[in-house]
Amino acid sequence: MEISASTWIITLAVMITVLAIDVFIIGRRPHEPTMRECSIFIGVYVLLAIAFGFGVWAMAGPQYAGEFFAGWLTEYSLSIDNLFIFIIIMSKMRVPRHLQQFALIVGIILALVFRGIFIALGAVAIERFSWVFFLFGAFLIWTAVKLSLEYFAGEEEDEAPDQNRLMRSLKKRVPATDRFQGTRLTWLENGRRVLTPMFFVIVALGTTDLLFALDSIPAIYGLTQEPYLVFTANVFALMGLRQLYFLIGGLLKKLVYLSLGLSVILAFIGVKLVLHALHEYNLDAAIPIWVSLLVIMVTLVITTVASLVKSKQTEQAKEQLANPHDLR
Repeated sequence: MEISASTWIITLAVMITVLAIDVFIIGRRPHEPTMRECSIFIGVYVLLAIAFGFGVWAMAGPQYAGEFFAGWLTEYSLSIDNLFIFIIIMSKMRVPRHLQQFALIVGIILALVFRGIFIALGAVAIERFSWVFFLFGAFLIWTAVKLSLEYFAGEEEDEAPDQNRLMRSLKKRVPATDRFQGTRLTWLENGRRVLTPMFFVIVALGTTDLLFALDSIPAIYGLTQEPYLVFTANVFALMGLRQLYFLIGGLLKKLVYLSLGLSVILAFIGVKLVLHALHEYNLDAAIPIWVSLLVIMVTLVITTVASLVKSKQTEQAKEQLANPHDLR
């Protein structure tokens, strides 16, 4: 897929403009977005991603369009999983509801920066070392197994931020206050400069973004080796994540099988990467992109439906226990 410098420039300009509007115009005032605001923006971002995918189809053919859609769906799923950790961080660190939007904006910007760095590094590694596909594949399979084991063990997805090693180290070495001062990261208290809780929230979100980038970049490189598609799929997956947080924050807890679904997808992509690596060594074992797209879509549908059914059954069981006389 040949991408001219002008196409890259236009794409970056559009992406930066959309992000700037979201950050500096819509998100300039810390507030909790309404359901209507969230729904509108998520709908617009999803439609933009779909339109972009069909644009890729028109310009480069169905193969690359399929790679984009598969990458976008996978990254979007991983981003939704990322929201679970964001919710834990906001809850554990007691971030006021009206300040959470600012923290999310910064977290999303950090995610873009980290993913951009890993995309560039991944592209260079793939171009120079074909064996790196074996490494990526093994890493994704290991991640899938780890997700599954954590789910069946019933472990919490993330430790409390105040137990994070980096957070403990920072709090021991720098003066800090326990009170939020709006969106400020530092504050002048009793004549000395101290760090506010918002600073530590940003650090927690940044380290989380870094860890998720380690999973997401190998995953999408298992679906496409085109840096342009890798970059755009990641950006579209992060667009609307802030609004999605407020729109379905409560519903996220109902997606009880999301980790299992993601483990299936990551394991499949890991195997696909290993087979692709074998293909690089002249062993015909590659999986067509339409198969990948089908597996991802079917897995997400089954995961979502099964999660909602399970959540409904759990809620009904709790209601029956709370009202035993209704069983008569």
